[in-house]
Order: sequence, then structure tokens, then C-alpha cells
Amino acid sequence: MTTKTFINKAFKALMHPNLILHFILGQLAPYILNDRMYIRMKYRLNLKRKCNLDAPKIFQEKLQWIKLNDRKPIYHQMVDKIEAKKFIADKIGEEYVIPMLGMWERFEDIDFDALPDRFILKCSFDSGSYYICKDKSKLNKEEIKKHLLVNWKHDYYCYSREWPYKGLKHRILAESLIADPKELKEYKFFCFNGIPKFYQSCLDRNNAIGGAILNFFDLQGNLLEVKDAEHSRESLEIAPIPTNLNKMIELSRVLSNGTYFLRVDFYEVNGQIYVGEFTFFENGGFCYFIPEKYNSIWGGLDKIANGLNFYNV
Repeated sequence: MTTKTFINKAFKALMHPNLILHFILGQLAPYILNDRMYIRMKYRLNLKRKCNLDAPKIFQEKLQWIKLNDRKPIYHQMVDKIEAKKFIADKIGEEYVIPMLGMWERFEDIDFDALPDRFILKCSFDSGSYYICKDKSKLNKEEIKKHLLVNWKHDYYCYSREWPYKGLKHRILAESLIADPKELKEYKFFCFNGIPKFYQSCLDRNNAIGGAILNFFDLQGNLLEVKDAEHSRESLEIAPIPTNLNKMIELSRVLSNGTYFLRVDFYEVNGQIYVGEFTFFENGGFCYFIPEKYNSIWGGLDKIANGLNFYNV
């Protein structure tokens, strides 16, 4: 971060007292607080309540407990967007893997001439760093680099202490653009102790103005009256029940086996299922749902172990 950027952020925080703690936590705390202290502070700041890490009850508290207590090495592979492809292929088959067109350790090494007219670039080590190319003739490499490498100099783990991301190798990958982003339908299955319980649909995820259209459904495809408090917008548009719903449920069970909580994301394109990614901590573990009762209901679905007796299948 440049000195000018730091000063601008500090000035903004001073002009808005409620941002001061966010500023301190974001700029200083990652380097001076251990995981437990950092999590408790960020939880209080984001959710306006204390985090009970010793006897967690609601969904968000249990996610924080999992951060601190369940650290299987395989989780590193599952969140690395390159290594995850091998995990998926080994578990359920190569046909569910989005084709990779190339990978590089530096942006400057990307051979754009060898890429097709349409593709997507992603950083392998974080969540949300990607660039969609729908017409290679209009590429602006400097703009792509600026957009794609926002987190390049940082360990993504530091932001919310999501241990699976800690120490991942920083790489860039290119994938086939399997569908027009406006038409792409994504289905995210929430799995508790290796059992899928419900799913969330995601439409128009690249809408820069209103955000994605998110809705929750039970495993029969019935709409649930619950909303993500932060990451959804009101819309009359409801995603159709996936054609391969039962297959997605089956695959979610296989892929989440041995975890306390895992969100398994699928795309469905012309009847073909692709695995998108794995998420261990919804919104970094600082998600919140309305009506409020669902935070307790979903917390009750996650059976965590006592002490260090991890759940294993």
C-alpha cells in the first residue's frame, strides 16, 4: 500500500468515527493479534455482538470455532483454485472440472496470444479475484492487471483468519468461459458434517450495481423465506430448480465428507454440472441471515466436536 493510499484511508476513517476501529483492525491488527484475538475483535465489530468461542451456538460462532480448531492439510488443496481441480477429479471425476487453459506465476508471463477469444482469469490463492474476457480484441492488459492482482502481495488468510488460505502459492490460472456470465446459473450447497441441508441460487452475479440475486431453497427446490443480510438484492426473478438437483446433492455429500461445514458451488450449463469452488467460511465467517432465527437454526445443524476430537468419517 502506498503512503498516499494509507493517508487517504486514515482520513476517511477519522471523518467517520464508526470506521476507525475497522481501519485499525484492517491495517494493524493482522500483524499484532493472534487468530483468537483477531477473530473476537472482528466478530464484535462486524456483527455487533460477542463471539462465544468456548460454547458456540449460532452458525457464525461455530464457523469461528472451526477456523481455530479444524485445520486439516487437505483444506489447502481444496481452496487453491488450481490444486482443487485434482481434488475434484479424484473424488467425483474429471467431467465435473472446469477446463484450465494455463497457469502462470507472474502476470507478465501470461501468453494472451495463446488464449481463446473468451476466457476467465483467476488468482489461485484467494476468493473473488478474477477477470472475465468476452472479446480478446478489446483487452487492456494494464487494466486487467490492476483489477486482478488486488490481493497479490497479501496472504488472504490475514483478512478473516481463514486458515485454509494460509501460505498458498500465488499463481494465476485461465479457465474456459463455460457460459455467458449473464446467463450463468450457480447453485451453492450448504453441507453440515458432510450432509447437504439446503442450497442457494445465484443469478446475475457480476452485476456491479445491484449485486447478485440470491435465494435459498430446501433440497426439494422449495423457496425458503430467508435472506443473506449483506449480499443479495430484491428481485422477482427466481432461479429454476436445477435439472441435476439430485446429482448435485449426491456430489455435495461426497465432496464435503469429513468436514464440519462446507459450501460446495456448482454451475449447470446445458445439463452439464461443473464444480465452481469450495467455501469453508461463508462471507469469511461473518455472514448474517434474516430472519434472525435462521442463524440459530443453522447453527444447530453443525455438530462440532468437544475439544480436539475432530469429526472424521
